[in-house]
Amino acid sequence: MGDSYDSIPPPSGYPLPPPESVMSGGRGRRIIAVGGGRGGVGKTLLTVNLGVYFAQLGREVVVCDADPFGSNLHSVLGLDSPPLASTTAMDEGTAELVATTVPGLRILPTAYDPMTATPARPSRGASFLKHLTDLGADYVIINLGAATTPSALDIFLQADVSICVTAPEPLAIETTYRFCRSLYLRTLRRALMKERFKLRLVERIIGGLPPLASPPQIVAEIKKFDDGVAVIAAQEMRRITPRLVVGQTRLKSDLELGPAMASVSERFLGIPIDYLGHIEHDDAVWLTVRRRQPLLIDSPTSKSARNIERVSRRLLALLAAQASRPAELLAAAAAAQIRMKGPTTLYEVLGLARAATDDEIRRAYKRQREIFREGGLPVASVVEPAVLRSEQARIEEAHDTLLDPVRRRAYDLSTYPDEPHGPLVPQRSLSASSAELGLLQAELAREINAETQFTGALMRKVRESQGVELTDIAQRTKISVAHLNAIENEMPGDLPAAVYISGFVQTVAKVLKLDPAQVSKTYMRKLRENASGAKR
Repeated sequence: MGDSYDSIPPPSGYPLPPPESVMSGGRGRRIIAVGGGRGGVGKTLLTVNLGVYFAQLGREVVVCDADPFGSNLHSVLGLDSPPLASTTAMDEGTAELVATTVPGLRILPTAYDPMTATPARPSRGASFLKHLTDLGADYVIINLGAATTPSALDIFLQADVSICVTAPEPLAIETTYRFCRSLYLRTLRRALMKERFKLRLVERIIGGLPPLASPPQIVAEIKKFDDGVAVIAAQEMRRITPRLVVGQTRLKSDLELGPAMASVSERFLGIPIDYLGHIEHDDAVWLTVRRRQPLLIDSPTSKSARNIERVSRRLLALLAAQASRPAELLAAAAAAQIRMKGPTTLYEVLGLARAATDDEIRRAYKRQREIFREGGLPVASVVEPAVLRSEQARIEEAHDTLLDPVRRRAYDLSTYPDEPHGPLVPQRSLSASSAELGLLQAELAREINAETQFTGALMRKVRESQGVELTDIAQRTKISVAHLNAIENEMPGDLPAAVYISGFVQTVAKVLKLDPAQVSKTYMRKLRENASGAKR
């Protein structure tokens, strides 16, 4: 099996919650499902490296390959052959976990048919999940591949966190939206399982709709026949909360794909998607696959490895928040209402609050125009041409009205006659990004004081805790993104003279609402210490 990695350092980043803070109800494990989308977008990459990340934190982790199209997790973990067990052994729970070269990370054997020696997908999602919850591990991560069978959908729906992986290309995006539709239909059928008459009614209605009808269209059609069933069908939309990772990003526009897909999905499919992050297209991924090693071990400083670490931190923050506020989350889910129509105000068209400034309006207009342009990736297969043209017209109307002070005031008076400050922003379900921000802000409140020694990593942590991107700082300060990156990574060789570095650091500190003198003094001292240590 090759050399073990007992000396592997823990992943870089921020302090993370202890194991008990991500467990709910005293349960000893959390199940994470990775699926959705077409093959080849990075589900295996994410599954393996999430497992490596958690194992490096000292957790006990089990990865499981439930991909019906083939088992290949073993190859990325350096095993010579896939660990297999008969379906009988899997059903009886007698299949033994197989150790990998990563301490704390094991593989659950894949079930196979002894008559054909081919992988067998889990035939009963409930019993398979029961088997997983009995494993002695802190985290169980399941790779479902591109499967959309009822058992695969059930596993995805019942996992503690379920992650879709897609790529910035039309086919992958279309497949992801289709997967979301499949999740909804499966959820609806399960909700009506004990009411056969209502289930047959829904099946008949769906059968009469065009192929790939959206959940809101299904609800609207059901409402024509039975209001009570329509209410159930509408509520089931909000019970689905897939998380999204966009892999193989290359262009700057690819980084906006995840948030755009989340917005389009909620608007046109009625299904809220929570964006976890992206993974850049990186030759390091290809090279580590060739070497049959996990990315976080073989190339931990690569761009894609850093991306996966960011996704992992957000995932842990989300699990910690879920464990600390389960009742609140259930209440929010129960109270969530489905918006059956599109945005009702011009502010909503641009995704803005009523107090938005002119600069915010311009940025939102540019963002929405890119999403709803002809051939735009986020709307692939979801928005029909006539609806797309209508959206484009409303975006232009919102831009022209809200940037004209006279027209904006008249619009506000006519739209909010009884609400001088505008409507309250509706409470949204907990997202991974908000959970991460809450965790970082709590940590920083303990870390930063008059004696704090600022490093590049700490400045990055402060920036991310405020939800600020490097591009935002670059626009405000006119410091290039390359120089900002070099500051956070403490790479003086990529920066100008020390006097300029000090000025850059003070400027960034002001943007982050830190003490410029303290940040600059301690940061420059650290750079000098690093330089003197390198000379020795």
